[in-house]
Order: sequence, then C-alpha cells, then structure tokens
Amino acid sequence: MHGEKMTTERVSAFSDAVLAVIITIMVLELKAPEVPDISAVLSLWPILVSYALSYLFIAIIWINHHHLLRLVRFASTRLIWINFAHLFLVSLLPFTTAWMARTDLAPMPVAIYAAVFVVVNAAYLLFEREIFAHAEADAMPEPARRLARRRTLLGLAIFAVAGFVAPFVPLFGFFLICCALVLYLQPEIFSSRLEGRAE
Repeated sequence: MHGEKMTTERVSAFSDAVLAVIITIMVLELKAPEVPDISAVLSLWPILVSYALSYLFIAIIWINHHHLLRLVRFASTRLIWINFAHLFLVSLLPFTTAWMARTDLAPMPVAIYAAVFVVVNAAYLLFEREIFAHAEADAMPEPARRLARRRTLLGLAIFAVAGFVAPFVPLFGFFLICCALVLYLQPEIFSSRLEGRAE
C-alpha cells in the first residue's frame, strides 16, 4: 500500500466480488417447499420478503458504491480500510436475514436486522465522507454533496428508530426499514453530476 497507488477500479472490482458472494449465500438460504401447492409458497412469505429486502439493500449499496468511486481515481489507504469494514458489516446480512425469516419476523431478530442496517449505513457514511474529501470540486458540486450527506444521515436515523421500535412492534420496525431504503433509490444524485466525465 505504500508503493504504487491503488486505483478505485481495483477497489470496485473487489467489492463487486464480495457482494456477489453475499448474494449467493442469501440465495442458498431459500429452500423450495416439498408440497406442490401454492399455499406452501405463500406460507414462506417471511422468508421471501426478508430475502427481497436484503437483496434490494445490497443492490442499493452496489449502485451508490459504484457512483461514489467514480468521483475519485485513486483510493487512499483510509478509504481501502473503510471499504473493508463496510463490506464486513454487509456480510452480516445473510445471517440476520435468515434468522429474521426463520423466526417469522420475531421482535429480537428484526431489531438485530435493523442494527446491522445501522452499522452498515454508518460505515457507508464514513466511506462517503472519505470520497468527498478527495473528490474534485467539479466532480460533484457542494449542493449535491450536502444532499447526499443528508440522505445518508436521514437513512441512518430511520434505521436506528426501526431498531428501537422492533422489540415492541416488529412489523412496524420492518416497515421503517423498507421506508428508509426508498431514500437510497436515487443514484441520479451522483450520475447527473458526472455527465461528460470519463467512465
């Protein structure tokens, strides 16, 4: 790490591989029912909904991660370690997703699931700040940066509230997690500022 600088393309490629493995692990948790009846599939709704939500979260992570890394060419040592920490926390998703699904969205599993979203989002906030610290001013204007930071902080706050609410009203906590994810379905915050830049 002290010699030639690492490009963000290498960081992105490594992250892509890790996220692909995480998705694969989650897919392996999906077990088809042995009964040839649609009711057997419908009875698996906690598993299917949990998987879908976690898959969406990983998709959002990949999209925003990809757009952020386009803002800088080289990765600082700090950024590399933050990325490792972020990916480690994301790797907890298959475990918490399976636990929540198998217990039919029980209070404590949902609360722990929300807690994972909190720590993943906190690591993403550090990742975002590190990128912005090294990105050129014209890569992403300050108003767009403020909007991105506010979105991340708001999402973090909603995930935290979901974690506190889940032990008492798990379905509402789960609903709050779903609401928070809607905030991240806006990659145009980044992409619209990158028009004309090299891919």
